[in-house]
Amino acid sequence: MTISAELFLALRIGCGICWTITYLLIIKRGFQDQTYGMPIAALGANISWEFIFAFVHPQSIHPQLIPQIYITITWFLLDVIILYQVFLFGKKTINDSYPEVLFYPAILLAILVSFVLILAISIEFDDWNGRYAAFGQNLMMSILFVVMFFKRKDLSGQSVYIALFKMMGTVIASILIFSLKPESVLLNTLYFGILFFDILYTILLFNKSTEMGINPWKLST
Repeated sequence: MTISAELFLALRIGCGICWTITYLLIIKRGFQDQTYGMPIAALGANISWEFIFAFVHPQSIHPQLIPQIYITITWFLLDVIILYQVFLFGKKTINDSYPEVLFYPAILLAILVSFVLILAISIEFDDWNGRYAAFGQNLMMSILFVVMFFKRKDLSGQSVYIALFKMMGTVIASILIFSLKPESVLLNTLYFGILFFDILYTILLFNKSTEMGINPWKLST
C-alpha cells in the first residue's frame, strides 16, 4: 500500500493533533476531579517511549515531512504533567490492602521496567521508530482504561471525549503504519485489538454517563 507524501503528512499531523487533545483532556479532567486519568502502567510506558524516541534515539523521518520528534517532545511534556497528577492525587485511589509506602516506588519501578522493555523490543525488532513498542503499549493502555472504568465507582478522570480522541488518534496511526508495513501480522493484530477495546471503553463511558443522568457530550466546566 503506497500513499502520497501529502497524505502521509496529513495522517501524521492528524495523529499528533488527536493524541495531543487526548492528553490535554486527561490533564483538564484530572485537575478538575483531583485524580489522574491515565493508568499508571500505561503512563510509565508512554513517558518511557517518548523519552527514548525524543532524546535517547530520535526517530528517523523523511526530511520533507513534519519532524515527528517535535510531536514526541510535546507528548513527553504533557505526560510529565499527568505524572505530576499521579504524584499529587494518586494516593487517594490506593486500596486499603495496598501499602501506601510502596506507592511512589511502584510508579518509579513502572517507568524503569517500561524503559528497559521498550529498548529491548526496539533492539529485538530493529525498530528505532518505535512502532512495535508503541502499538504494544497502546493495546495495554486500551485494556487498562477498561480496567480503570470498572475499578472506579464514578467517572472521575474519564470522559467520552478522551476515549474518542484516543481512538481516532490510534486509528489514524494504524492507517499510517499499515501503509508502511502492510505485511506485519503482529502490527495488524494490534491495530484490531486496540480498536476493539477503544470502542468498548467508549460504549462503557457513554452508557455509564447516561445511567448517571450526565450528558456525555457536554464539556465539563
